[in-house]
This record gives sequence, C-alpha cells and structure tokens, in this order.
Amino acid sequence: MKQSPIFLKHFDLMAWLIPCTLTFPKGQRGVLARQVQNELFRIEEWLVEAGVAAEPRPALAEVDKGLIRLRTYLRLCHNLRLLSTGQYAHVSQIVVEEGKLLGGWLKSLAAGAAGGRPAP
Repeated sequence: MKQSPIFLKHFDLMAWLIPCTLTFPKGQRGVLARQVQNELFRIEEWLVEAGVAAEPRPALAEVDKGLIRLRTYLRLCHNLRLLSTGQYAHVSQIVVEEGKLLGGWLKSLAAGAAGGRPAP
C-alpha cells in the first residue's frame, strides 16, 4: 500500500480531534465525543481497506459516508459549544481537504490511473 496524502491528512485529523474530544464535559464524552472518535476510527479502517483492496471503490464509498456523518457530528459539537468557532473552522477545513483528496482518488480510479491504488 502506497502512502497517499489522504492517509496523512486523516492521521492529522485524528491526532488533533481526539484530544479535543477528551476535553468535552463529562456528560458529552460518553455520547458525542465517543461518536466522533468512533467515526474517525471507522474512516481509518475503510481507508486502509481501500488502500489494500483490488477494487477500492466500495471502501471509498464508506469513507465518503463517514465524512458526511463526521461533518454532522462536528456541526453539532459547535452548536452545543463543545468546539469553539476557531476549532470548528480548523477541523472543518481539514475535513474539506480530506474530502478533496478522496474525490481525487475516486477520479483517478474513474480514469484508470494508478492501477486502483492511491498515488504517492
């Protein structure tokens, strides 16, 4: 599996967002924080699956759905004031960049580029 920028971007997202969720009030750590963390790990699992699969499109479709769910959770975190406006803007930008990388991977698959694997 070649190292694609999406893997690095997702790692950066996890490394930044998981510590933020640990600062949520106790009542939300077991609810919303856990959902955010679980979604981050599910996305990671689907990215790895896509990176090693002969046909990565089904796993990439799951990544896309996971990013949609994550955006919803992050918006809720902001609305509940668990993330400041600055934190929300920062994490949203990372998610947007990850979505663009995902779109690029899917586009390269459609064009038959890179043999179905992420570009280095």
